[in-house]
Amino acid sequence: MKIELNKTIDHTNLKPNASTDDFIKLCDEAILYNFKSVCVPPSWVEFCADRLRNEEVLVCMVIGFPLDIQPRKLKIYEVKNALENGADEIDLVVNISAVKSNFWEDVEDEIQLISMFVKNKNKLLKVIFETAYLSDAEIIQLCTICSTWGVAFVKTSTGFGPAGANIEQVRLMKANINPSMQVKASGGIRNYEEAKAMIEAGAGRLGTSSGVIIIQEFKLQ
Repeated sequence: MKIELNKTIDHTNLKPNASTDDFIKLCDEAILYNFKSVCVPPSWVEFCADRLRNEEVLVCMVIGFPLDIQPRKLKIYEVKNALENGADEIDLVVNISAVKSNFWEDVEDEIQLISMFVKNKNKLLKVIFETAYLSDAEIIQLCTICSTWGVAFVKTSTGFGPAGANIEQVRLMKANINPSMQVKASGGIRNYEEAKAMIEAGAGRLGTSSGVIIIQEFKLQ
């Protein structure tokens, strides 16, 4: 593969029962394998940012995760707090209920507001669609909105929905975003062959808790 595989990986631990030792391990593995980022819950951003200080590995935090049941004001507060605590990248769950209700103006207003805020802080925003709940038409409409407001990545899944990333939806998303944007495939990517397939379909970033396995299998190719 022509790209640096390790730099496609957001090394992820979003388990509700993850402990301090788990996040120490996550950060240490990310340093060892030079992953792009660690992706962690809000309460662990500051801890991971401190542990990764002076390292190349970024800190990514999820917002409205995993169900997007928070009102917009709380999501904006989460974003502000995350950036103050050292987050470099924000993975925002789209308002899925608003999408399914065809409240597209509300969906776009939220994405616009948060995208502008994150960009003004010189940070990076990814928008999580949770594609398992969406039709192709809804995915395309979200891609259009994210393209309009300069979102850096569109992302397939939280990993907590009924299904994770699939190749067809990655291709669909890639075909309907601005060329300057990228797709993050996330959910159910557990080995090198699955990672390779997602990248070949158009993913520029992978959200996975199996980054170490993926790299070790890649080295055996």
